[in-house]
Amino acid sequence: MKVHIIGGGNLGVSIALGLSKFSPENQVTITRRNTSSILYLEKLGATVSTSNIHQIQEADVIILTIKPYQVDTVLAEILPVISNKIIASAVSGLSIENLQNKIGTANSAIRIMPNIAAQFGASATCIAFHEKDKEKAQGVVSLFQSLGTAPIIDEKLMDAATVLAASGTAFALRYIRASMQAGIEIGFDWQTALAISAQTVKGAAEMLLEEKVHPEQLIDRVTTPQGCTIAGLNEMEMHGFSSSLIRGIKTSLKQIKG
Repeated sequence: MKVHIIGGGNLGVSIALGLSKFSPENQVTITRRNTSSILYLEKLGATVSTSNIHQIQEADVIILTIKPYQVDTVLAEILPVISNKIIASAVSGLSIENLQNKIGTANSAIRIMPNIAAQFGASATCIAFHEKDKEKAQGVVSLFQSLGTAPIIDEKLMDAATVLAASGTAFALRYIRASMQAGIEIGFDWQTALAISAQTVKGAAEMLLEEKVHPEQLIDRVTTPQGCTIAGLNEMEMHGFSSSLIRGIKTSLKQIKG
């Protein structure tokens, strides 16, 4: 596919990097007003441009990784020169219906919510689309499956997906940071504590994805009667470990919904 990414910020660059590593058969163009910080992508095979319409007529899919306030300006620029395109929007809060109304019937709108782990082939990219665009959306689904997982969800859950999959990256990193700090307290230097903590989280996640079981089933494997693991878990829960995380996720969702 020919992929045109409008918005060379953290998310857009992560997608471009991921495609260069894990799906190099695709041709990528990425745009940004000031390209100086992303010119290195050219060495990976991407086309970098300051113009949002550069080679856009050849694109199979146009990915919007821009801020909500930029949408109307960008669409006013690109719509006069495109037709019969798939526009995949990663713009928070922009519904398919709203986007479709903006782009007209000549193009198809779908919503995506990747995260910055796309550059490592580890994004959880939630995708939503209207039934009439199901066939067209399959190419986008396949594209993001090469960058991790790409569950298809009901659009009404897209805000929740933003919190769970995108904001969730920060939540997971905060857990790793706390684990690293504890590691320092119990005797490790910070580099070793970080390496152990990050790899342990990666291993736990890979076990869940591979075995497709409830987390408690895996927790049972590493907890023994009167052991150190169950003692630590119980202490964390007494201080609100799970409830704090749940409250944080729900608070983030309230913030999106305004």
